Amino acid sequence: MKFSVLASGSSGNAIYVENEEHSFLVDVGLSGKKMEQLFSEIDRDIKKLSGIFITHEHSDHIKGLGVVARKHGIPIYANEKTWLAMDHLIGNVPVEQRFQFDMEAVKSFGSMDIQSFAVSHDAADPMFYIFHENGRKLVLITDTGYVSDRMKGHIKGADSFVFESNHDVSMLQMGRYPWSIKRRILSDVGHVSNEDAAVAMSEVVDIKNTHIYLSHLSKDNNMKDLARMSVAQTLESCGVVAGEYVHLHDTDANIPTELVSV
Repeated sequence: MKFSVLASGSSGNAIYVENEEHSFLVDVGLSGKKMEQLFSEIDRDIKKLSGIFITHEHSDHIKGLGVVARKHGIPIYANEKTWLAMDHLIGNVPVEQRFQFDMEAVKSFGSMDIQSFAVSHDAADPMFYIFHENGRKLVLITDTGYVSDRMKGHIKGADSFVFESNHDVSMLQMGRYPWSIKRRILSDVGHVSNEDAAVAMSEVVDIKNTHIYLSHLSKDNNMKDLARMSVAQTLESCGVVAGEYVHLHDTDANIPTELVSV
């Protein structure tokens, strides 16, 4: 199983996952044209996707969904409330491309099992995904105001995480955003900070070669170096030494990460 974070942030989100039989996209938060460009950068063909999994209906996760799915006839998977919330936003999608993926369910595609789990975000019914194959585990978790014990139980022990590290609290508090937006981001249905993300990470990583891709960084209230330093320091204060058996990686708004094995 391999994956690439194609794009991550408020300007658009998309993650590619493949094995020898299938290839999938989680969210399509950029235009169809931009998505095709990102696929070319990892030397993959968007037309060959086996399916698209949607986490929630916010525009930075579904902007290009209708166009990409219709153009290439790709099946879309989302839960019932998310379908209802995004239907009027993505245009007409043929019924044969519409599939329901319930919350906290598992779907199997050959040797790959895909598990959904709930997160805490201000959307209709937000959920993220865990990919399992041959004893390997890839967790995708962004867009959550906090990481509950239930979430930790689902995601614990993954080999690779794409983990939200959205903002530095001080930068957010001192920044230009109106208080209403700051309050939303800091709330339990907003986004996790660097420090809160790291505390959660410290409770779910195993003592093995674990890779964490810091994702959904705010362009106004965070910086890659700051996020990596804050997460590393907080992990260490929790007894986890980054670089010893936990490896931190950056993600970008419009530059795909290298396609790597889980």
